[in-house]
Amino acid sequence: MSAPQLTGILGAVVTPLTADGSAVDAAGVKRQADHIISGGIHGLVPGGSTGEFTTLTLDERKQATELYVEAAAGRVPVVAGTGALSAAETVELSVHAEKAGAAAVMIVPPFYDAPSFEELLGFFGTVSDAIDVPIMYYNIPSATGVQLSPEELAQLARETAVTSYKDTGGDFAWLSAVQQQHAQDITTLNGWDTLTFAALASGAKAGVWGTASVIPRLCADLYDALAVRADLHAARELWAKIFPICRFLESHNYACGIKTGVDLVGVSAGPTRAPVLPLAPEYREELRTLLAAAGVKTTDDRLAA
Repeated sequence: MSAPQLTGILGAVVTPLTADGSAVDAAGVKRQADHIISGGIHGLVPGGSTGEFTTLTLDERKQATELYVEAAAGRVPVVAGTGALSAAETVELSVHAEKAGAAAVMIVPPFYDAPSFEELLGFFGTVSDAIDVPIMYYNIPSATGVQLSPEELAQLARETAVTSYKDTGGDFAWLSAVQQQHAQDITTLNGWDTLTFAALASGAKAGVWGTASVIPRLCADLYDALAVRADLHAARELWAKIFPICRFLESHNYACGIKTGVDLVGVSAGPTRAPVLPLAPEYREELRTLLAAAGVKTTDDRLAA
């Protein structure tokens, strides 16, 4: 099994939908990929929470993976979200993603009946036996009810094809324990927006970041300043612009906030799917104001000019 080293900022991407929300929008996928990659982002992660995977059919999830791999065109790696409620569907999606050209898959634990650690070992072992690309473990306890100890996560990595984890748990002490005590077993990727600065400063190799779909250049510049050049002054200045946007997005339905953001910067991805409602006009205006404060031009600005 090849295990690509995932570094930098990987954009957690939306699933663009047609205007009526009934189908995946192929042209919209290309718009998103070109916008994000041209902004300096180092990878794409479709099919996660930002991609509204729970609202998509199995065929739509496969289609979105294929379209993002095609749109990336080898410029950056694509890590396909393939988690599902059953092992059978997770295997089916993961095998498909590998055949489509994904560099790795991201798998969330089954998120209705929180599985025990023994069940997780079996679940991830089954998927590992079916594919030859590495697995990114998607740690999001608020959605799954699964909270592994750092030692259990390291054991999962040793016994399966899990090589990295995206942490969307928000517990920085837990992330630090994994990072400091188990780096030889598993690679840390931050997935909690408002902890991005802290995670990168402490040595996280990468971040999976929905905000990078909206403001890719600022996010890429933050990674370069903080993780590559160790320019703390420049990184703090960038974070002062980025943090208010991240805090806003974490205060609303995240996928809806990101879709509103990409619409504001001129790369619309269509609506979210029910039951998620559009952002209220006052919240859309608040996000526009935050983007403007960060120096980001929006479509509303251009229309007013």
